[in-house]
Formats: sequence, C-alpha cells, structure tokens
Amino acid sequence: MPNAVLEPKIFACSQSIEVAEKIAKSFGADLGNVITSTYSDGEFQPSFEESIRGTRIFLIGSTNPSSENLMELLLMIDAAKRASARHITAVIPYFGWARQDRKDKPRVPIAAKLVAKMLEAAGATRIITMDLHADQIQGFFEKPVDHLFASTIFLPYLKELGLENLTIASPDMGGSKRAYAYSKALESDVVICYKQRAKANVISHMELIGDVTGKNVVLVDDMVDTAGTLTKAADLMMERGALSVRAICTHPILSGSAYERLENSKLEELIVTDSIPLSGKSDKIKVLSCANLFADVMHRVHHNQSISSKFVM
Repeated sequence: MPNAVLEPKIFACSQSIEVAEKIAKSFGADLGNVITSTYSDGEFQPSFEESIRGTRIFLIGSTNPSSENLMELLLMIDAAKRASARHITAVIPYFGWARQDRKDKPRVPIAAKLVAKMLEAAGATRIITMDLHADQIQGFFEKPVDHLFASTIFLPYLKELGLENLTIASPDMGGSKRAYAYSKALESDVVICYKQRAKANVISHMELIGDVTGKNVVLVDDMVDTAGTLTKAADLMMERGALSVRAICTHPILSGSAYERLENSKLEELIVTDSIPLSGKSDKIKVLSCANLFADVMHRVHHNQSISSKFVM
C-alpha cells in the first residue's frame, strides 16, 4: 500500500533519554536507534540508524544549557530533513534560553527568538513544549506550536494532598497569571511576592502582598534555577505565620547552590516534572512525570485530533 500513512517514529537526544523512554512507552512504541559519533575535539555527529523516509518523527530533547543540548537537537532535525522525513516534530519538554524573550536593556540579544529561528531553519515542522517562561515565545515561530500546561499534572497531586486553608502564591509579579489560574482551579486565595534583583539570580529585596497567616501555601512557578527566590519566599511566608510552604516548579534546573538552599530552607516540598533530569538528590523533591501528557499529545497530533483540552489550566 504505497499511499498508507506510516507509523511515527520516536527518537531522543542524549540529554533527554530518561523522559523519552517513558514517553515512548506511554505512546506504545520503542525509541528509534540513534548513534552519536564524537571527535577528539568534542564535535559530535548524530546518525539515524534506520530509515525514516516518508515518516512522521518525534525528536525529544530539552534545550537547557549547556548549548550542546540545543546543538544536538538542531543536528538531529537537520539529519531528519536530509533523510526525507515527512514531518519533523521537535518535542521540547523544557525550552531553554526562554528567559531572554525581550530586550530588558540595550545591546542584548533576544535568545528565545534566535532559538526559534534556528529550529525552523534546521527543518522542524512543529514544536511541542511545556510551560514556556513567557507565553509570547509561541509567536516567535512561524510553525505550529503546541504549548502544554503542566497544571494537568500538578493539580491532581495538589488535590490529593487535601490541604486545608490553601493559598496559592506567585514568587514574583510576572507569575501572577499562572498563580491566579491555579487558585481558580483550586478555589483558593492568592498572594504575590514582590522582589527586586541586584542582578541575575541575586535578590536584593522581597515583600509579600497578601496575608498567609494560618495558611498552607503553595508557590507556583515555571522553573527553579538557583532556588534563591523560592527559598527566600518560603522563609518569608513562614515568618509571616504560614503553616507550611510547598512549591510547584515545572522545570528543575537546580544550578549552583540550589540543593543546599533547599535543604536549609523552610520549604516543605518541591514538586517538579522530569522535563530535565535532576542533577542531585534531595528528600524534599517530588518528581511527577510529564511522559503521559506528551505521549497523549503526540498521539493526537499524529492522528489529527484536537488537543485543546491540554491547554486548559
């Protein structure tokens, strides 16, 4: 049957092997075979070891630094294009470089826009990602972007906890929209932290807008990097009379002294997804898998079915 639609194939970049294996299992397929050759100077070359001609392929890879992660995904997209894949969908659980989504001072790049253009230039025909740092990044692409919300993963877990006097909190003004969406779903109050930065990753001042006395607080954010904001916010809320403070952060970057800060803070629990593999261990971290969410959307995309339910907070 020469006109039959071939079953899709799923491949993984090296930095996302663990989550890709879970996604493929949930999808009901095996990961495709990719071999990466490395030169002595660090240059590398991925190679598809099976035919992908005329097929839809899903390439799974987060683009968190180092830049080699982004470069590997770009090379795999280019290889797929040159191997005559019919559709090339880049599945990016964590879209790195997204904090540079605008010019916040003169003579700086808009890295998120540049990454979008590179992905399209390489040959990606569709992007599937989750909890972008800024919603407007979708507009940087000329190709379809499926922007999924991790709230479909986190909300059931929060409801299972059965916390009384629940209050949702945003660690900064920019995350207030996300916090209000969670509070609406959970029918809870909202508080906002107002912070001022001395420089990137360094907070000079933080104030709390709202009352947390006698409340079980859940901080909501799209990522946790050095954990400075989260831990400072948690300590401030406990000082203001909160009963407990948890945090939900989709992408666990956890760089620098993040693990040490978590252990020394009054944060009771940090709930994350496996969009990025953890770089360390902490008893305070709870990991919820995003595999079923991505597998479901990939299945719907392949069969041209609606995925609008995955866009609802």
